[in-house]
Amino acid sequence: PTKNEAKNIPWVLVRLPDITDEVIIVDAGSTDGTVDLARRIRPDLRVIIERRPGKGAALRAGFAAARGELVVMIDADGSMDPTEIVRYVAMLRQGCDFVKGSRFRPGGGTSDMSFVRKRGNAALLQMVNALYNAELTDLCYGFMGFRRDKLSHLDLNSDGFEIETEIVVRAIKAGLRIGEVPSFEAERGHGQSNLNAWRDGRRVLRTLLSERWSLPKARLVEPATIDPLEGAVHA
Repeated sequence: PTKNEAKNIPWVLVRLPDITDEVIIVDAGSTDGTVDLARRIRPDLRVIIERRPGKGAALRAGFAAARGELVVMIDADGSMDPTEIVRYVAMLRQGCDFVKGSRFRPGGGTSDMSFVRKRGNAALLQMVNALYNAELTDLCYGFMGFRRDKLSHLDLNSDGFEIETEIVVRAIKAGLRIGEVPSFEAERGHGQSNLNAWRDGRRVLRTLLSERWSLPKARLVEPATIDPLEGAVHA
C-alpha cells in the first residue's frame, strides 16, 4: 500500500529479492509522484488505484489482484526489510499456509516502537493468545505471507489498520498452519505514519472481541534456522 511514499519506495523496490515474480502497488491517491517514480525503478510492477481510504482496503485490493501462488505483504515506508521476504517464502514452501513476522522472536527486533505502542501490542497479544488458544509472539505487525488459495478462507472485510489483526485471528479460526519468522522493524525512512496508537488500538480490540467465537487450536509451526547476517534460510 502507498500514499505519498516517493522518498521511501525506491529503498523498498531496489531491495526486493530475486525470487520476487510480481510487484503490486496499491496507491491511495499519492500527489508526490510515488507511482511514476516506482514505475521508473521497477517497470514491470502493477499499479492498482484504490479510492477507499484505509490500509485494509488497500491490502484487500492487492490480494484480489495478485496472481502468484505465494503472496507477501510489506509496507512501503522503509520500516520493513524486503530481503526478509525469503524467510516467509521458505516457511510457505515448507508447508505453512500463513506466515507472520515477529519482532519478538530471537533474531527480530524493533527501533520504532514507542512505550505506548509496546504496551498496547503486548496487551492485545495476550488477549489473542488467551481468547484464541494461540502461542503467538507478536500481533500488530504487517509483514506477512500467505498461500494465495488460502486467502478466500479469511473472508477479509476490514478497511483500517485492524486488517492485520483480522488476518491473524481468522487464520487461527480457519485452522491454517501458521508460522512466525523473526523480523526487524526500523523507523520509517521519511514522513509521518498514518497509524494512531489509541484510535487504531481500539479498532484492533473491537476486532478481537467480535471474532472470538469458534476457536480451534492455532497450529504454530516453528521457523527454519535463519542466518541473520546473510538473510538466508536453511531448512
